[in-house]
Amino acid sequence: MGLAITALSLVPRPPADTQCYRLKSRRVFASGGTRIHIATAEAGPGGGRDRPGSVGGIVRVHSRTGGGGADALRSFSHGGHLTKAVIVSCVLLASMGASAYAENCAGLPNEADLRSAMNASASATAGGLFNGARMWAAVVNRDGELCAYVTSTVDPTRVWPGSQAIAKAKAYTANAFSLSTFALSTARLYTFTQPGHSLNSLGQSNLFDSSLLAPPDGTSGGRNQIAGGLIFFGGGVPLYKTTPNGKVIIGGLGISSDTSCTDHEIAKRVRNVLNLNPAGGATADDIVYSPPDPPSVFAHPVCLNTYRNGTFIGNEAPATYPFVPPAP
Repeated sequence: MGLAITALSLVPRPPADTQCYRLKSRRVFASGGTRIHIATAEAGPGGGRDRPGSVGGIVRVHSRTGGGGADALRSFSHGGHLTKAVIVSCVLLASMGASAYAENCAGLPNEADLRSAMNASASATAGGLFNGARMWAAVVNRDGELCAYVTSTVDPTRVWPGSQAIAKAKAYTANAFSLSTFALSTARLYTFTQPGHSLNSLGQSNLFDSSLLAPPDGTSGGRNQIAGGLIFFGGGVPLYKTTPNGKVIIGGLGISSDTSCTDHEIAKRVRNVLNLNPAGGATADDIVYSPPDPPSVFAHPVCLNTYRNGTFIGNEAPATYPFVPPAP
């Protein structure tokens, strides 16, 4: 169900039941089950960093599910006056099932899509510890806003809790460093970000916002917000749609809860199941292992019980502590 809205005026002072939030560089007014995203805003008289002032610009409106709270948005102080009406042209999408899919997530998989694709992708040739059967998945749009997150199991407590943040950060990373003409999986960033290589400090540029994590029951969790975070091992891939002008990037997918090699294998398979591959196909940004592949700046370490595209690659090298150099 959808409802077209052609114009909306905000009264000089928001209603008493309206909450005002800051979302990155945007202002967000929330009332009941609807949020109004103002893409451009400037503080006028009585406004300021923590108070709304004069506002103007294009906005997006979408529904919110669940009631109670505002999806972990950070509240800031009320006060000030809205001195201009906001003219909007947007679409209000009704809540469907477990999540509200707004216009900014159009074309991307929802939670049901992700769970189905993850379960279809798990197999012995995924390798790792669990053959890809216990996974977190997350999807962001091209703006980096979180659109969906879910576990492959109905009970999320059967999956590593720590992997929720990793999946969200992988999705953000894959989207952040890919283009319509250049797909870059997180696996291919491993070598670049190691000590002595050209992007070693990249991980400090955009830290993950842990306030945007969901408890095991799945409520809240930062949907429609930018959690950020950068991850440089396997499990994140960019997502593409097909247009008359070719493939266009629309977001990123992050998978986590097994070895990083298996995470990549499942992410690649999920993207393929959902028909969201880049122009070069499912393996355009595939993980690189050297050996058996030639030396490469895109190389990624081999993990425990590693498979690639159905072929067994090997196992992570064992270590000793304290370190004992191998015999010549």
